[in-house]
Amino acid sequence: MVGVTGIGSGINIDSIVASMVAAEKTPKLTQLTNLEKKTTTQITAVGALKSAISDFQTALSAINKPELFQARSAKSSNTDLLAVKAGVSAGVGTYQVDVRQLAASSKVALAAIAPNGAEPATFGNGTLTVMVGGVSLPEITVDGTNNTLAGIRDSINKAGVEQGVTATIVTDDAGSRLVLNSSKSGAGEDISVVAPADDGTGSANLSQLAFSDAEVTQPADPAAARMLTKAQSAEVYVDGLKVTSKTNSLDTAIEGVTLDLKGITETGKPITVSVDLDKAGVKTNVEKFVDAYNKLIGVINAQTKVTPVGEGKAPVTGALVGDATARNLLNTIRNELVNVQGSGAVRALTDIGITTQKDGTLAIDSAKLDKSMTDSFEGISSLFSGDKGLATRLDEKLKPYTETGGILEQRNKVMSETISKIDKQKVDLDRRITSLQDRLYKQFNAMDALVGQLSNTSASLLASLENLPWAAGNSKR
Repeated sequence: MVGVTGIGSGINIDSIVASMVAAEKTPKLTQLTNLEKKTTTQITAVGALKSAISDFQTALSAINKPELFQARSAKSSNTDLLAVKAGVSAGVGTYQVDVRQLAASSKVALAAIAPNGAEPATFGNGTLTVMVGGVSLPEITVDGTNNTLAGIRDSINKAGVEQGVTATIVTDDAGSRLVLNSSKSGAGEDISVVAPADDGTGSANLSQLAFSDAEVTQPADPAAARMLTKAQSAEVYVDGLKVTSKTNSLDTAIEGVTLDLKGITETGKPITVSVDLDKAGVKTNVEKFVDAYNKLIGVINAQTKVTPVGEGKAPVTGALVGDATARNLLNTIRNELVNVQGSGAVRALTDIGITTQKDGTLAIDSAKLDKSMTDSFEGISSLFSGDKGLATRLDEKLKPYTETGGILEQRNKVMSETISKIDKQKVDLDRRITSLQDRLYKQFNAMDALVGQLSNTSASLLASLENLPWAAGNSKR
């Protein structure tokens, strides 16, 4: 209800009602707003904490894989000529690799076909078969729909999809010709073309496209078909032992090692291949473990920190100051970090150069870690991985916090319910204040009207008294 300045009483009803409404609403609204702000901040803090724990669990999972400590690294002394990759079954050692010949696939140029005047040459009706190493592609039928070089090219490309045979047209000084290329390398995988004579209805005959994989020497006739590249196998010597492969990728020459051949080695200059434990990969995952842990500690410290801001002023407090969840989590993971396991040279993080700083974060002594890698690699594996390893123990302690229905999810659920209740209380407060405002306006307007009536009555009585014969004013007349 909208009020106006009292007509009868002259008082400012709007101002009085507004003050009374504010006095009733402000304390409760301030309380709800502060609670909402605090709860929202805590929800954000719990979300950051959950994210940091999740990142730490990812790092724990990565370092808890036995294959990480079984992995091998392989190095080539000349990566331009030979690339290498080692699997977990590779034996640690050094090998001398001499690449004598690279594997190659077949490539042939069929006979040049003279044009039919100003028009492309045409062939008669017949059949044509392309073969790779004795394996035939689907037979190609040549008729009026594909009786040109372009038509036959398209038919070969369609028929050769599965076996990796492609055809293009190259025009040289002798004329236009089909060039066939195979993706299948290795000795004996040459391309040949079987093309019986057609019915003679075209300007050229299909038999002109025939090619035998036995035709190795270059013909004297420039228009004749020729072999551009002969299919051959790779020849490699590993520590003097000959290895032949149909491809340039060898995964059986050295157990667990893949050799990718890229070029021929110089005579008397073999390539050295070294296979060792993948210590660099392990070190990287140890560093990721420390980084993820420090991130988690940083989040906990930030959310539980009390920062003084000056004398007489309230300190700035983190959203989770005094929170039992954060405190219990911190104590739990710290206890596991200092928990000594086993009886070997590596029983705790300090044994490999990882120590705790004053702020609770971890620091790595890189030199000490490298030495541990060399002296006690298996000990590092036992420290982190396995059923009793540090990664497993920490993950088990963290699961109650992050799993579905876990501690953090329940905390978040309670706080979300608090926000919902605050919203409802705000709606209820607005409704109650609106009702109060309406009631006050009614009361003050009723009072104002009564005061107006009383003022009018008073004025009327005074006027009547002044007109009486014995009134002092009348006796002077």
